[in-house]
Amino acid sequence: MIIPVKQPVTLLELLFAEFGSASKTTVKKIISHGNIRINDVVERNPSTKVIPDDQVEYIKERPVGKKEATPFPLLYEDRDLLVTVKPPGLLIYGDRGTGGTSLYKILSDFIKERSEGKERLFVVHRLDREVSGIVMFAKQERIQQALKNHWNQVTKKYYALVEGRPSEKAGTIRTYLAENSKQRVHSANNQEGAKLAITHYTVLKELPDHTLLEITLATGRKNQIRVHLSEMGCPVVGDRRYGADDTFIRRIRLHASFLSFQHPESNVRLEYNLPIPKGFLSLKEGDEKY
Repeated sequence: MIIPVKQPVTLLELLFAEFGSASKTTVKKIISHGNIRINDVVERNPSTKVIPDDQVEYIKERPVGKKEATPFPLLYEDRDLLVTVKPPGLLIYGDRGTGGTSLYKILSDFIKERSEGKERLFVVHRLDREVSGIVMFAKQERIQQALKNHWNQVTKKYYALVEGRPSEKAGTIRTYLAENSKQRVHSANNQEGAKLAITHYTVLKELPDHTLLEITLATGRKNQIRVHLSEMGCPVVGDRRYGADDTFIRRIRLHASFLSFQHPESNVRLEYNLPIPKGFLSLKEGDEKY
């Protein structure tokens, strides 16, 4: 069943209008179970934007249940933890008041169904809603705590496409970050109540109006990369909240590309890489999907 797209909307909005009597909860389940394809690719993120050129298809016969493939690509899984890939536009965890679904909720429901309630997921760290890339969950509470206790030993790298060009090919940004009453993060002159944030960057590729950076975090503060790059004069493309050009309105160009950590049980060092997403360097409408 092909569902026509008449104007730019989210996938959830499109299907909610199409299915009429179905509740939003039901529509989200249809999406998370893999019954929707966009341009022949299964899409499980209800926040994904669709435009008139997209072909959206509802597949009624797609099987749902224990034999269903995982909702998101798995990079690693054992009895203690799970490493997966988060799409842009989806929260890691839906705090009270955020509404909608989350990566945690979709994966947690899948894990519980697959294990007949014997397994659970626990959030270890977060990415901003707009950011894509590698995310890790614990499957036991003691594993969650062990990972958090040694989080300073975890290596995290990102790709960031930014406006303009840094003055140096590589550098380190070191400031104290605070959050105002409007939940906007900024560097603070007064260190009281602020948290130290350290961001390392390296130029990977120079484009006519933009620059591809590799970012390595020494700390993990809320919106850290976005704030530091914005205050350096090179906001992340699409990040209007922190000063990017508002003519580009689709997802921001920030991707968690590398995660390395020591397994709490085996003590083996694990490393996971993701390539630059397809269309990441292109700003043409419709080119950013991957």
